[in-house]
Amino acid sequence: MNILITGANSYVGTHVEAWIKAHTTYQVHTLDMLRETWRETDFSIYDVIYHVAGLAHVNPSPSMEALYYKVNRDLTIEVARKAKEAGVKQFIFMSSMIVFHESQSLQPEKLTADSQPCPNGFYGDSKLQAENGLHELECDTFKICILRPPMIYGKGSKGNFPRLIKLAAKTPVFPDFHSQRSMLYIDNLAEFVLQAITHQLSGTFYPQNRELSNTVEIVRYFAKAQNHRIWITKGFNPLVRMASHFLQPVNKLFGTYYYAPEMSKVDFEYQIVGLEESLKRIL
Repeated sequence: MNILITGANSYVGTHVEAWIKAHTTYQVHTLDMLRETWRETDFSIYDVIYHVAGLAHVNPSPSMEALYYKVNRDLTIEVARKAKEAGVKQFIFMSSMIVFHESQSLQPEKLTADSQPCPNGFYGDSKLQAENGLHELECDTFKICILRPPMIYGKGSKGNFPRLIKLAAKTPVFPDFHSQRSMLYIDNLAEFVLQAITHQLSGTFYPQNRELSNTVEIVRYFAKAQNHRIWITKGFNPLVRMASHFLQPVNKLFGTYYYAPEMSKVDFEYQIVGLEESLKRIL
């Protein structure tokens, strides 16, 4: 099996590449999509393309909207079209949970099989439009496998999770405002991708950890692990509720937003690392 990961040096791509090489005899190569020379690459030698190249969701400014569509939608479809023409059998696309929408309040939400995508930002919309374009290319000889993961985290990851770890080591107080969130540890994602390749999956999938996450408990864990004394109190909860109306990061931090567990069940085991063990591996 020959696999090409488009998105060289990305956090997800690098980890998945190492995971597949460590657990199989599959041949894995990566491709730098930042250079236009990627178009000269011969895709015909590959059985699978795992497309992770894209602009990440980091509170993008309106001025970046056109770039998000160019990279997350147009580039994805262009790569897939080239792959299909070259005879690649499977195309795996890293989409996002945010295609449903980004939580903008503290109102609890559970996504189910009946939930319909309705993105409320151009990051989620660019991913969803990419998905739609991929479905137009799908056929019996070109399988499309779409992954809609929640927040991916692990040692060395970027984004909100490492910031939460730093916060746990510094803040003297933290609101006792409990929530439930879907998250996905990087090793669990890597195993899912490996199994998706091995089983030649097609369709849309929702990989997540077996356990839901709780921001308060994560902060408590990392504060203790870093020998930092922290006072977790419900006294700040009214401020959390008030701030949620005009500070979007508060909704990301304390909102309940998760996949129903049954959405993430497949015919193979990929949730190989539990939540507590995953936190231990990060320190």
